[in-house]
Amino acid sequence: MADAGKKQKPETGSLSGDVEPGGFPDPAESAASAKAARAEAPRSSHGDLVLPGDRVDPVDQLEAQAASRVPDLIPQRYGRMLESAFTFYRGAAGIMAGDLVPSPVSGIRVQACGDAHLSNFGLFAAPDRKFVFDVNDFDETLPGPWEWDLKRLAASLEIGGRDRGFDKGDRKRMVVDSVAEYRRSMRRYSGMSNLDVWYARTGRPEIVEHFGSQAGEKEWRRVQKRVAKARGKDRLRAFSKLTHVVDGELRIISDWPDVVPLDELVPAVQLPGLHDRIRAILSDYRETLSRDRRHLLDSYRFVDAAVKVVGVGSVGTRCWMVLMTGRDSGDPLFLQIKEAQQSVLEPYLGASQFANHGERVVEGQRITQSAGDIFLGWVRAEGIDGVKRDSYVRQLWDWKGSADVDTMDLGMMTVYGQLCGSVLARAHARTGNRFAIAGYLGKSSTFDRAIARFASAYADQNERDYEALLAAADSGRIEVEAPER
Repeated sequence: MADAGKKQKPETGSLSGDVEPGGFPDPAESAASAKAARAEAPRSSHGDLVLPGDRVDPVDQLEAQAASRVPDLIPQRYGRMLESAFTFYRGAAGIMAGDLVPSPVSGIRVQACGDAHLSNFGLFAAPDRKFVFDVNDFDETLPGPWEWDLKRLAASLEIGGRDRGFDKGDRKRMVVDSVAEYRRSMRRYSGMSNLDVWYARTGRPEIVEHFGSQAGEKEWRRVQKRVAKARGKDRLRAFSKLTHVVDGELRIISDWPDVVPLDELVPAVQLPGLHDRIRAILSDYRETLSRDRRHLLDSYRFVDAAVKVVGVGSVGTRCWMVLMTGRDSGDPLFLQIKEAQQSVLEPYLGASQFANHGERVVEGQRITQSAGDIFLGWVRAEGIDGVKRDSYVRQLWDWKGSADVDTMDLGMMTVYGQLCGSVLARAHARTGNRFAIAGYLGKSSTFDRAIARFASAYADQNERDYEALLAAADSGRIEVEAPER
């Protein structure tokens, strides 16, 4: 195990951090060495916010990140980030990554999500068509300290709680409860067999069993509504909402600026050549799928494509929506081809072992999630501008549902935070040394309370950074486009 408590730049050659092929850690030795690590990185020390001495201006950081994105979409990204301190936080993963470098770490690595805030957890359909609740955004994934993911989750709870007007005591209890659930879950996973950890998932039965009793009747009704809404968000719903028939042919509906079809991007004379290029991209992507899934993909044909704007943190990255049909026009398949850039963690933790950032995202997701999209793959392709970029591919809608943090009351956010803590622990238990993490955390609430202090301090810093972006907008330093309602 690496020296605990020291600023370090871990090797990133292994997907699973400390768990190397053929060298699985001994549970007793791992737990003992992790307890010893507390001497160098005391659990209480995680409550301190120590910012880098050479901290870069947050607006400068965002502007540097914008340099690799679509220039016309940057004002829209800033507009979304400026809606609130919470939406700013969602787009500021790179800022926080740098801020975490001086913080104490135990030296135990996992496949980190890299952006584990509240809105990056959600519902989706497993291949067996059962609902799964899990981490659902891996754009920044990279092997790294487990503490970084947990601190990002905790700070998002504190910031989300402030956004909702919860008082200081309620916010602290909410964060402590979430971290405590992570700690208890990690201890539970440390007592399970390797296969049982791998098979573990959080679906509707597990949510009811572990969290249903803590949610009041009002909160539980809201959960049921979210589940029903997610179930309705499938490929047929996408088909009815996103397509229409033009001159007897299916086409994606224009919804500028969020969805822009091909025929609005290039002259009609160039469309056949662009269609051929997209088919070639799909053919290259196909090779990253398993044989059975290639067989399924081959039963669909390309119909149309459009540029799509997504997320808050992802605004400005290049994203395509592809419409395909199978048996007939009533058998649609929507794929999303989303640009994958360098992880915001890489400047601090080292380069990914994967030359293609799409592959980095996909492999990180595959090893972390309890169930994944059957069409998840990657590709490197040349865009309309002639530049080759890395991307990953997944289904556009597949019973996907995310929590509406902006409308959560205290009870719902408290239970949701615990659920996220539990799911994050399972992800880390799959990819890192769960015995060592459990041993380091122990049975007391020392670490839980420390992270709550950190979350409050970082929420203060996030507000200062948010104000800095507001000032930049007011002064004209940056151009802002308000999001449409």
